[in-house]
Amino acid sequence: MSLAQTSVSYSFTMRLQVENRFGMFARVLAAIAKLKGDPGAVDVVRADKRHKVRDLTVNARDDAHAQAIVDSVRRIKGITVLHVSDRVFLLHLGGKIRIQNKVPLTTRDTLSMAYTPGVARVCMAIHDDPQKANTLTIKQNSVAVVTDGTAVLGLGDIGPKAAMPVMEGKAMLFKQFADIDAYPVCLATKSVEDIVNAVKWISPGFGAVNLEDISAPRCFEIEQRLKSELDIPVFHDDQHGTAVVVLAATLNALKLVKKKLPELRIVIAGAGAAGVAITKMLMAGGARDVVCCDRKGAISRRRLPDLDASKAWLAHNTNPRNVSGALEDSLKGAHLFVGVSGPGLIKGSALKKMARDRIIFALANPVPEIMPEEAAPYARILATGRSDYPNQINNALGFPGIFRGALNARATEINEAMKLAAARAIAGCITEEELSEEYLVPSLFNRDVVPRVAQAVEAAAYKTGAAKRRRP
Repeated sequence: MSLAQTSVSYSFTMRLQVENRFGMFARVLAAIAKLKGDPGAVDVVRADKRHKVRDLTVNARDDAHAQAIVDSVRRIKGITVLHVSDRVFLLHLGGKIRIQNKVPLTTRDTLSMAYTPGVARVCMAIHDDPQKANTLTIKQNSVAVVTDGTAVLGLGDIGPKAAMPVMEGKAMLFKQFADIDAYPVCLATKSVEDIVNAVKWISPGFGAVNLEDISAPRCFEIEQRLKSELDIPVFHDDQHGTAVVVLAATLNALKLVKKKLPELRIVIAGAGAAGVAITKMLMAGGARDVVCCDRKGAISRRRLPDLDASKAWLAHNTNPRNVSGALEDSLKGAHLFVGVSGPGLIKGSALKKMARDRIIFALANPVPEIMPEEAAPYARILATGRSDYPNQINNALGFPGIFRGALNARATEINEAMKLAAARAIAGCITEEELSEEYLVPSLFNRDVVPRVAQAVEAAAYKTGAAKRRRP
Protein backbone atom coordinates (compact mmCIF):
# COMPACT_ATOMS: atom_id res chain seq x y z
CA MET A 1 0.00 0.00 0.00
CA SER A 2 1.33 3.45 -0.86
CA LEU A 3 2.71 6.01 1.53
CA ALA A 4 -0.13 8.36 0.61
CA GLN A 5 -2.57 6.09 2.41
CA THR A 6 -1.00 6.57 5.82
CA SER A 7 -2.90 9.07 7.94
CA VAL A 8 -2.43 11.36 10.89
CA SER A 9 -5.59 9.69 12.22
CA TYR A 10 -3.32 6.74 13.05
CA SER A 11 -0.41 8.80 14.30
CA PHE A 12 1.67 7.61 17.25
CA THR A 13 4.86 8.58 19.01
CA MET A 14 7.46 6.02 20.11
CA ARG A 15 9.90 6.95 22.85
CA LEU A 16 13.05 5.03 21.92
CA GLN A 17 16.20 4.37 23.88
CA VAL A 18 18.89 4.02 21.22
CA GLU A 19 22.38 2.71 21.82
CA ASN A 20 24.84 5.48 21.05
CA ARG A 21 26.42 3.77 18.07
CA PHE A 22 26.72 4.96 14.48
CA GLY A 23 23.79 3.94 12.24
CA MET A 24 21.42 2.77 14.98
CA PHE A 25 18.67 5.30 14.31
CA ALA A 26 18.97 4.66 10.58
CA ARG A 27 18.01 1.04 11.30
CA VAL A 28 14.79 2.28 12.94
CA LEU A 29 13.92 4.38 9.89
CA ALA A 30 14.71 1.46 7.59
CA ALA A 31 12.35 -0.81 9.55
CA ILE A 32 9.56 1.77 9.26
CA ALA A 33 10.23 2.27 5.55
CA LYS A 34 10.10 -1.48 4.92
CA LEU A 35 6.55 -1.53 6.33
CA LYS A 36 5.62 1.67 4.40
CA GLY A 37 5.08 3.74 7.52
CA ASP A 38 5.51 7.51 7.37
CA PRO A 39 8.04 8.84 9.92
CA GLY A 40 7.68 12.45 10.98
CA ALA A 41 9.05 14.60 13.78
CA VAL A 42 12.12 13.42 15.73
CA ASP A 43 12.93 14.99 19.11
CA VAL A 44 15.92 14.23 21.35
CA VAL A 45 14.67 13.86 24.92
CA ARG A 46 18.03 13.23 26.58
CA ALA A 47 21.43 11.77 25.80
CA ASP A 48 24.45 10.34 27.59
CA LYS A 49 27.54 8.44 26.52
CA ARG A 50 25.72 5.11 26.21
CA HIS A 51 22.24 6.03 24.95
CA LYS A 52 20.08 8.63 23.29
CA VAL A 53 16.38 8.81 24.07
CA ARG A 54 14.34 10.07 21.13
CA ASP A 55 10.64 10.62 20.45
CA LEU A 56 9.74 9.55 16.92
CA THR A 57 6.31 10.30 15.43
CA VAL A 58 4.97 7.92 12.77
CA ASN A 59 1.79 7.90 10.66
CA ALA A 60 0.30 4.48 9.92
CA ARG A 61 -2.63 3.19 7.86
CA ASP A 62 -4.60 1.66 10.70
CA ASP A 63 -4.19 0.14 14.17
CA ALA A 64 -2.77 -3.15 12.85
CA HIS A 65 -0.23 -1.32 10.71
CA ALA A 66 0.85 0.82 13.68
CA GLN A 67 1.32 -2.25 15.87
CA ALA A 68 3.33 -3.98 13.15
CA ILE A 69 5.69 -0.98 12.98
CA VAL A 70 6.16 -0.91 16.76
CA ASP A 71 6.82 -4.68 16.84
CA SER A 72 9.37 -4.37 14.04
CA VAL A 73 11.26 -1.61 15.88
CA ARG A 74 11.19 -3.63 19.10
CA ARG A 75 13.04 -6.45 17.34
CA ILE A 76 16.04 -4.25 16.51
CA LYS A 77 18.97 -5.11 18.76
CA GLY A 78 20.16 -2.05 20.64
CA ILE A 79 16.74 -0.31 20.47
CA THR A 80 14.35 -0.27 23.43
CA VAL A 81 10.80 1.00 22.97
CA LEU A 82 10.16 2.74 26.27
CA HIS A 83 6.67 3.98 25.54
CA VAL A 84 4.13 4.32 22.72
CA SER A 85 1.62 7.20 22.74
CA ASP A 86 -1.39 7.36 20.44
CA ARG A 87 -1.47 11.05 19.45
CA VAL A 88 -5.17 10.97 18.60
CA PHE A 89 -6.14 9.68 22.06
CA LEU A 90 -3.79 12.16 23.72
CA LEU A 91 -5.55 15.01 21.91
CA HIS A 92 -8.90 13.86 23.33
CA LEU A 93 -7.81 13.48 26.97
CA GLY A 94 -10.23 15.43 29.18
CA GLY A 95 -12.33 16.41 26.16
CA LYS A 96 -11.54 18.99 23.49
CA ILE A 97 -13.69 21.99 24.48
CA ARG A 98 -14.50 24.09 27.55
CA ILE A 99 -16.58 27.08 28.61
CA GLN A 100 -14.70 30.28 29.40
CA ASN A 101 -16.01 33.44 31.04
CA LYS A 102 -16.08 36.59 28.92
CA VAL A 103 -16.03 38.79 32.02
CA PRO A 104 -13.52 38.08 34.83
CA LEU A 105 -15.12 37.85 38.28
CA THR A 106 -12.40 39.66 40.18
CA THR A 107 -14.35 42.19 42.25
CA ARG A 108 -17.47 42.23 44.44
CA ASP A 109 -19.06 44.82 42.11
CA THR A 110 -18.63 42.59 39.06
CA LEU A 111 -20.07 39.62 40.93
CA SER A 112 -23.09 41.68 41.97
CA MET A 113 -23.74 42.73 38.37
CA ALA A 114 -23.07 39.34 36.74
CA TYR A 115 -25.07 37.40 39.32
CA THR A 116 -27.37 38.33 42.15
CA PRO A 117 -28.70 40.91 42.79
CA GLY A 118 -27.99 42.77 39.51
CA VAL A 119 -28.87 39.88 37.22
CA ALA A 120 -32.50 40.03 38.38
CA ARG A 121 -33.03 43.26 36.44
CA VAL A 122 -31.86 41.57 33.24
CA CYS A 123 -34.12 38.56 33.90
CA MET A 124 -37.15 40.83 34.22
CA ALA A 125 -36.21 42.75 31.08
CA ILE A 126 -36.28 39.45 29.14
CA HIS A 127 -39.51 38.42 30.88
CA ASP A 128 -41.14 41.65 29.69
CA ASP A 129 -39.66 41.34 26.18
CA PRO A 130 -38.50 37.78 25.30
CA GLN A 131 -36.72 39.07 22.19
CA LYS A 132 -34.12 40.63 24.47
CA ALA A 133 -32.77 37.11 25.11
CA ASN A 134 -31.11 37.49 21.71
CA THR A 135 -29.04 40.43 22.88
CA LEU A 136 -28.64 39.88 26.63
CA THR A 137 -27.71 36.17 26.69
CA ILE A 138 -25.54 33.67 24.83
CA LYS A 139 -28.57 32.65 22.75
CA GLN A 140 -27.56 34.99 19.90
CA ASN A 141 -24.34 33.06 19.28
CA SER A 142 -25.15 29.54 20.48
CA VAL A 143 -25.79 26.36 18.54
CA ALA A 144 -26.92 23.02 19.97
CA VAL A 145 -25.19 20.09 18.25
CA VAL A 146 -27.75 17.33 18.78
CA THR A 147 -27.35 13.60 18.15
CA ASP A 148 -28.67 10.25 19.28
CA GLY A 149 -25.51 8.46 18.13
CA THR A 150 -27.25 6.27 15.56
CA ALA A 151 -25.25 7.20 12.43
CA VAL A 152 -21.84 8.36 13.59
CA LEU A 153 -19.32 8.80 10.76
CA GLY A 154 -18.99 5.40 9.09
CA LEU A 155 -19.32 3.65 12.46
CA GLY A 156 -23.10 3.39 12.55
CA ASP A 157 -25.19 3.13 15.72
CA ILE A 158 -22.58 3.45 18.48
CA GLY A 159 -24.73 5.33 20.98
CA PRO A 160 -24.75 8.84 22.47
CA LYS A 161 -21.72 8.49 24.75
CA ALA A 162 -19.48 7.18 21.97
CA ALA A 163 -20.74 10.01 19.74
CA MET A 164 -19.45 12.68 22.15
CA PRO A 165 -15.94 13.02 20.61
CA VAL A 166 -17.49 13.80 17.22
CA MET A 167 -19.88 16.35 18.70
CA GLU A 168 -17.01 17.99 20.59
CA GLY A 169 -15.06 18.13 17.34
CA LYS A 170 -18.02 19.77 15.62
CA ALA A 171 -18.18 22.34 18.40
CA MET A 172 -14.47 23.05 17.92
CA LEU A 173 -15.01 23.73 14.22
CA PHE A 174 -17.88 26.11 14.95
CA LYS A 175 -15.69 28.08 17.35
CA GLN A 176 -12.49 28.01 15.33
CA PHE A 177 -13.91 29.00 11.98
CA ALA A 178 -17.02 31.07 12.79
CA ASP A 179 -16.59 32.11 16.45
CA ILE A 180 -19.86 30.37 17.32
CA ASP A 181 -20.34 28.75 20.75
CA ALA A 182 -21.62 25.24 20.11
CA TYR A 183 -22.56 22.66 22.72
CA PRO A 184 -22.74 18.86 22.34
CA VAL A 185 -26.18 17.50 23.24
CA CYS A 186 -26.12 13.69 23.10
CA LEU A 187 -29.53 12.17 23.77
CA ALA A 188 -30.07 8.70 25.27
CA THR A 189 -33.11 7.92 23.12
CA LYS A 190 -33.87 6.84 19.57
CA SER A 191 -37.51 7.87 19.75
CA VAL A 192 -38.48 10.52 17.23
CA GLU A 193 -41.00 11.94 19.68
CA ASP A 194 -38.49 12.11 22.53
CA ILE A 195 -35.80 13.75 20.38
CA VAL A 196 -38.22 16.35 19.05
CA ASN A 197 -39.45 17.15 22.55
CA ALA A 198 -35.94 17.27 24.04
CA VAL A 199 -34.77 19.77 21.41
CA LYS A 200 -37.90 21.88 21.88
CA TRP A 201 -37.38 21.91 25.64
CA ILE A 202 -33.77 23.14 25.40
CA SER A 203 -34.32 25.51 22.45
CA PRO A 204 -34.84 28.73 24.49
CA GLY A 205 -31.10 28.82 25.18
CA PHE A 206 -29.97 28.45 21.56
CA GLY A 207 -30.01 30.53 18.41
CA ALA A 208 -29.96 27.48 16.13
CA VAL A 209 -29.87 23.68 16.15
CA ASN A 210 -27.43 21.47 14.25
CA LEU A 211 -28.74 17.91 14.00
CA GLU A 212 -25.87 15.48 13.59
CA ASP A 213 -25.37 11.76 12.95
CA ILE A 214 -29.03 10.73 13.26
CA SER A 215 -29.92 7.77 11.07
CA ALA A 216 -32.33 7.87 8.14
CA PRO A 217 -35.25 7.88 7.70
CA ARG A 218 -35.90 9.20 11.25
CA CYS A 219 -33.66 12.21 10.61
CA PHE A 220 -36.07 13.49 7.94
CA GLU A 221 -39.09 13.48 10.26
CA ILE A 222 -37.12 14.93 13.19
CA GLU A 223 -35.84 17.81 11.11
CA GLN A 224 -39.18 18.55 9.47
CA ARG A 225 -41.05 18.57 12.77
CA LEU A 226 -38.51 20.78 14.50
CA LYS A 227 -38.43 23.19 11.56
CA SER A 228 -42.21 23.55 11.75
CA GLU A 229 -42.38 23.81 15.56
CA LEU A 230 -39.40 26.09 16.35
CA ASP A 231 -38.69 29.70 15.40
CA ILE A 232 -34.92 29.14 15.09
CA PRO A 233 -32.97 27.41 12.29
CA VAL A 234 -32.79 23.61 12.40
CA PHE A 235 -30.21 22.14 10.04
CA HIS A 236 -29.25 18.48 9.64
CA ASP A 237 -25.66 18.90 8.53
CA ASP A 238 -25.21 15.31 7.32
CA GLN A 239 -27.85 16.12 4.74
CA HIS A 240 -27.56 19.75 3.82
CA GLY A 241 -23.93 20.53 4.67
CA THR A 242 -22.75 17.71 2.44
CA ALA A 243 -25.19 18.75 -0.28
CA VAL A 244 -24.04 22.37 -0.26
CA VAL A 245 -20.38 21.45 -0.68
CA VAL A 246 -21.18 18.84 -3.36
CA LEU A 247 -23.03 21.50 -5.34
CA ALA A 248 -20.12 23.91 -4.93
CA ALA A 249 -17.67 21.28 -6.20
CA THR A 250 -20.01 20.41 -9.08
CA LEU A 251 -20.34 24.05 -10.16
CA ASN A 252 -16.57 24.37 -10.36
CA ALA A 253 -16.14 20.99 -12.08
CA LEU A 254 -18.60 22.07 -14.75
CA LYS A 255 -16.45 25.10 -15.54
CA LEU A 256 -13.60 22.72 -16.37
CA VAL A 257 -15.61 20.34 -18.55
CA LYS A 258 -17.59 23.22 -20.07
CA LYS A 259 -21.05 21.87 -19.27
CA LYS A 260 -24.17 23.13 -17.48
CA LEU A 261 -26.07 21.32 -14.74
CA PRO A 262 -29.22 20.79 -16.84
CA GLU A 263 -27.11 18.88 -19.40
CA LEU A 264 -25.71 16.36 -16.93
CA ARG A 265 -26.67 12.79 -16.31
CA ILE A 266 -25.99 12.24 -12.61
CA VAL A 267 -25.85 8.99 -10.64
CA ILE A 268 -25.91 9.05 -6.84
CA ALA A 269 -25.00 5.92 -4.87
CA GLY A 270 -26.71 6.08 -1.51
CA ALA A 271 -30.31 7.03 -0.77
CA GLY A 272 -29.94 7.92 2.88
CA ALA A 273 -29.85 11.38 4.45
CA ALA A 274 -26.92 12.66 2.40
CA GLY A 275 -28.04 11.09 -0.89
CA VAL A 276 -31.54 12.57 -0.72
CA ALA A 277 -30.25 16.03 0.27
CA ILE A 278 -27.62 16.05 -2.48
CA THR A 279 -30.29 15.11 -5.00
CA LYS A 280 -32.54 17.96 -3.90
CA MET A 281 -29.65 20.43 -3.84
CA LEU A 282 -28.43 19.52 -7.33
CA MET A 283 -31.98 19.73 -8.65
CA ALA A 284 -32.47 23.11 -6.97
CA GLY A 285 -29.30 24.20 -8.77
CA GLY A 286 -30.72 23.14 -12.14
CA ALA A 287 -30.03 19.39 -12.55
CA ARG A 288 -32.74 17.50 -14.45
CA ASP A 289 -31.48 13.94 -14.86
CA VAL A 290 -30.57 12.37 -11.50
CA VAL A 291 -30.70 8.64 -10.77
CA CYS A 292 -30.35 7.54 -7.13
CA CYS A 293 -29.32 4.00 -6.28
CA ASP A 294 -29.66 2.04 -3.06
CA ARG A 295 -28.57 -1.52 -2.29
CA LYS A 296 -31.22 -2.86 -4.69
CA GLY A 297 -30.14 -0.62 -7.56
CA ALA A 298 -31.77 2.33 -9.30
CA ILE A 299 -34.77 3.88 -7.55
CA SER A 300 -37.50 4.19 -10.13
CA ARG A 301 -41.26 4.32 -10.39
CA ARG A 302 -41.16 0.60 -11.15
CA ARG A 303 -40.28 -0.05 -7.50
CA LEU A 304 -43.37 1.69 -6.14
CA PRO A 305 -45.14 1.13 -3.77
CA ASP A 306 -42.43 -0.89 -1.99
CA LEU A 307 -40.44 2.17 -0.87
CA ASP A 308 -40.34 4.27 2.30
CA ALA A 309 -41.43 7.91 2.15
CA SER A 310 -38.04 9.43 1.27
CA LYS A 311 -37.33 6.87 -1.46
CA ALA A 312 -40.86 7.22 -2.79
CA TRP A 313 -40.15 10.94 -3.19
CA LEU A 314 -37.04 10.04 -5.19
CA ALA A 315 -39.05 7.66 -7.36
CA HIS A 316 -41.60 10.38 -8.16
CA ASN A 317 -39.16 13.26 -8.64
CA THR A 318 -35.98 11.80 -10.14
CA ASN A 319 -34.93 9.29 -12.79
CA PRO A 320 -36.91 10.81 -15.69
CA ARG A 321 -35.78 8.01 -18.02
CA ASN A 322 -37.05 5.42 -15.51
CA VAL A 323 -33.68 3.61 -15.49
CA SER A 324 -33.66 0.30 -13.61
CA GLY A 325 -31.10 -2.30 -12.68
CA ALA A 326 -27.85 -2.29 -10.71
CA LEU A 327 -25.67 0.73 -9.98
CA GLU A 328 -23.26 -0.25 -12.74
CA ASP A 329 -26.11 -0.25 -15.26
CA SER A 330 -27.15 3.23 -14.16
CA LEU A 331 -23.65 4.57 -14.85
CA LYS A 332 -24.04 4.09 -18.62
CA GLY A 333 -23.69 7.53 -20.23
CA ALA A 334 -23.48 9.37 -16.89
CA HIS A 335 -21.30 12.48 -16.52
CA LEU A 336 -21.20 12.74 -12.71
CA PHE A 337 -21.04 10.02 -10.07
CA VAL A 338 -21.60 10.94 -6.42
CA GLY A 339 -21.01 8.21 -3.84
CA VAL A 340 -22.37 8.60 -0.30
CA SER A 341 -22.73 4.94 0.50
CA GLY A 342 -19.92 2.58 1.47
CA PRO A 343 -16.40 1.36 0.73
CA GLY A 344 -15.36 -0.46 -2.43
CA LEU A 345 -18.75 -0.22 -4.10
CA ILE A 346 -17.56 0.07 -7.70
CA LYS A 347 -14.60 -0.96 -9.83
CA GLY A 348 -12.67 1.10 -12.31
CA SER A 349 -14.10 -0.97 -15.14
CA ALA A 350 -17.61 0.27 -14.25
CA LEU A 351 -16.51 3.86 -14.81
CA LYS A 352 -15.75 3.04 -18.45
CA LYS A 353 -19.49 3.04 -19.08
CA MET A 354 -19.74 6.72 -18.23
CA ALA A 355 -19.56 9.56 -20.75
CA ARG A 356 -16.33 11.44 -21.51
CA ASP A 357 -14.82 13.88 -18.99
CA ARG A 358 -16.04 11.78 -16.08
CA ILE A 359 -16.53 13.53 -12.73
CA ILE A 360 -16.19 11.15 -9.78
CA PHE A 361 -17.08 12.20 -6.23
CA ALA A 362 -16.42 9.10 -4.07
CA LEU A 363 -17.28 10.46 -0.63
CA ALA A 364 -17.65 7.44 1.67
CA ASN A 365 -15.28 7.93 4.58
CA PRO A 366 -12.72 6.75 5.50
CA VAL A 367 -12.74 4.26 2.60
CA PRO A 368 -14.46 5.63 -0.52
CA GLU A 369 -16.64 3.78 -3.03
CA ILE A 370 -13.56 3.49 -5.24
CA MET A 371 -10.00 4.37 -4.26
CA PRO A 372 -8.57 7.35 -6.14
CA GLU A 373 -5.68 5.24 -7.46
CA GLU A 374 -8.14 2.89 -9.15
CA ALA A 375 -10.44 5.64 -10.42
CA ALA A 376 -7.71 7.99 -11.69
CA PRO A 377 -7.19 6.34 -15.14
CA TYR A 378 -10.89 6.83 -15.95
CA ALA A 379 -11.72 10.16 -14.29
CA ARG A 380 -11.20 13.69 -15.56
CA ILE A 381 -12.05 15.07 -12.11
CA LEU A 382 -11.89 13.18 -8.83
CA ALA A 383 -12.91 14.16 -5.30
CA THR A 384 -13.21 12.30 -1.99
CA GLY A 385 -14.17 13.03 1.59
CA ARG A 386 -10.59 12.46 2.73
CA SER A 387 -8.00 15.07 3.63
CA ASP A 388 -5.06 13.10 2.19
CA TYR A 389 -6.19 13.44 -1.44
CA PRO A 390 -6.93 16.56 -3.51
CA ASN A 391 -10.48 17.95 -3.60
CA GLN A 392 -11.76 17.05 -0.15
CA ILE A 393 -15.51 17.61 -0.07
CA ASN A 394 -15.85 18.55 3.57
CA ASN A 395 -19.00 19.72 5.38
CA ALA A 396 -16.81 22.11 7.36
CA LEU A 397 -16.54 24.30 4.27
CA GLY A 398 -20.26 24.94 4.63
CA PHE A 399 -21.79 24.80 8.07
CA PRO A 400 -19.67 27.39 9.95
CA GLY A 401 -20.46 30.12 7.44
CA ILE A 402 -24.07 28.97 6.99
CA PHE A 403 -24.78 29.18 10.72
CA ARG A 404 -22.78 32.40 11.07
CA GLY A 405 -24.93 34.03 8.40
CA ALA A 406 -28.16 32.65 9.87
CA LEU A 407 -27.28 33.85 13.37
CA ASN A 408 -26.20 37.27 12.08
CA ALA A 409 -29.60 37.68 10.43
CA ARG A 410 -31.37 36.09 13.40
CA ALA A 411 -33.02 33.84 10.83
CA THR A 412 -36.00 31.64 11.60
CA GLU A 413 -34.82 28.97 9.17
CA ILE A 414 -32.08 27.97 6.74
CA ASN A 415 -34.02 27.78 3.50
CA GLU A 416 -33.16 26.56 0.01
CA ALA A 417 -32.11 30.00 -1.19
CA MET A 418 -29.68 30.33 1.72
CA LYS A 419 -28.14 26.94 0.93
CA LEU A 420 -27.80 27.76 -2.77
CA ALA A 421 -26.15 31.05 -1.84
CA ALA A 422 -23.70 29.16 0.39
CA ALA A 423 -22.79 26.73 -2.39
CA ARG A 424 -22.16 29.51 -4.89
CA ALA A 425 -20.08 31.42 -2.34
CA ILE A 426 -17.89 28.38 -1.66
CA ALA A 427 -17.39 27.79 -5.39
CA GLY A 428 -16.59 31.47 -5.87
CA CYS A 429 -13.70 31.32 -3.39
CA ILE A 430 -11.62 29.80 -6.19
CA THR A 431 -10.79 32.12 -9.06
CA GLU A 432 -10.78 30.98 -12.70
CA GLU A 433 -6.98 31.26 -12.66
CA GLU A 434 -6.73 28.97 -9.62
CA LEU A 435 -9.34 26.43 -10.73
CA SER A 436 -7.98 23.05 -11.87
CA GLU A 437 -8.86 19.37 -11.83
CA GLU A 438 -7.06 19.04 -8.48
CA TYR A 439 -8.38 22.28 -6.96
CA LEU A 440 -12.18 22.31 -7.09
CA VAL A 441 -13.03 23.56 -3.60
CA PRO A 442 -11.10 25.85 -1.27
CA SER A 443 -9.10 24.69 1.70
CA LEU A 444 -10.83 24.51 5.05
CA PHE A 445 -8.17 26.94 6.27
CA ASN A 446 -8.90 29.53 3.57
CA ARG A 447 -9.89 32.54 5.66
CA ASP A 448 -12.15 33.92 2.94
CA VAL A 449 -14.57 30.98 3.02
CA VAL A 450 -16.56 31.59 6.22
CA PRO A 451 -16.98 35.38 5.77
CA ARG A 452 -18.05 34.99 2.15
CA VAL A 453 -20.49 32.17 2.92
CA ALA A 454 -21.86 34.04 5.94
CA GLN A 455 -22.37 37.20 3.92
CA ALA A 456 -24.14 35.32 1.11
CA VAL A 457 -26.38 33.39 3.53
CA GLU A 458 -27.25 36.52 5.50
CA ALA A 459 -28.17 38.38 2.30
CA ALA A 460 -30.36 35.47 1.17
CA ALA A 461 -32.07 35.40 4.59
CA TYR A 462 -33.05 39.05 4.21
CA LYS A 463 -34.08 38.60 0.57
CA THR A 464 -36.37 35.65 1.38
CA GLY A 465 -37.85 37.14 4.56
CA ALA A 466 -36.24 34.59 6.88
CA ALA A 467 -34.32 37.29 8.84
CA LYS A 468 -35.80 38.68 12.06
CA ARG A 469 -33.04 41.21 12.75
CA ARG A 470 -33.44 44.59 11.12
CA ARG A 471 -31.18 45.01 8.14
CA PRO A 472 -28.08 46.95 9.29
